[in-house]
Amino acid sequence: MIKIISDSTCDLTKELLDKYDITILPLHVILGDKDLLDGVTVTPDEIYEWADENKTTPKTSAPSIEDAIDLFKPFIDNGDSIIYFSISKEMSTSINVINLAADELEATDKIFVIDSANLSTGVGHLVLEAAIMAQNGMDAPSIVAQIEELKPRVRASFVVDTLTYLHRGGRCSSVAALAGGVLKLHPKIVVENGKMNATKKYRGKIESVILSYAKDMEEEYRNAKTDRVFITHSGCDEEIIKSVYSYLEELNIFDEIIVTRAGSVISSHCGYGTLGVLFISK
Repeated sequence: MIKIISDSTCDLTKELLDKYDITILPLHVILGDKDLLDGVTVTPDEIYEWADENKTTPKTSAPSIEDAIDLFKPFIDNGDSIIYFSISKEMSTSINVINLAADELEATDKIFVIDSANLSTGVGHLVLEAAIMAQNGMDAPSIVAQIEELKPRVRASFVVDTLTYLHRGGRCSSVAALAGGVLKLHPKIVVENGKMNATKKYRGKIESVILSYAKDMEEEYRNAKTDRVFITHSGCDEEIIKSVYSYLEELNIFDEIIVTRAGSVISSHCGYGTLGVLFISK
């Protein structure tokens, strides 16, 4: 059997995890002296409350090697192969921990570790593709080869409501954050080659900005794989989410439009009010 495992940054819903038998290894979120588990012992809303009270962002860290070994060992003992997905190595040391765990278990021939070169449901798309391939009976090396071909075709981007969290986390200067607040600037962040880069800057109220951002990618949607598109947000007004959903629905391109909420690790870096539309190009 092939077991699909991802770290918690894939931001897939419980329904999807259950449907495709995907297991999650949580990253850690550090709130002061509390070491918490993403999606298990801390929620994004608790992170926002703590961050605003303390005027800083939480620290996030990779799973421990012990956590990884404990999760992997029963599958390895059962004779299964594991395909593991990690957030981009440019953003976290998680993948190094997983490789060490595979070495410790003497199972490097059974544990296939994939650097997603992405985050959030950019990872999630790849995880689902692998799970579907596994359900269809493909072997692990073939799945890994196909995923490596898909990786550069994942289109992951998002627009942030506030630059405060990016600034607190050291990803945005204080001058840029201040100017962004005064001018109501909302940058589009795009994941390219495993890194986040700011591209277009939108101006105005977040509800109109997010819809404009979504509409600006219409030509790209028409060249996308039609299986699914994700709308992933870190806590947005329901009307904003509905407006993007309705727009994508009217285009009649995607078989499935899936709304997911970003987990605690992703949310602690981008802040509330962030929304992205994520898909795979043909």
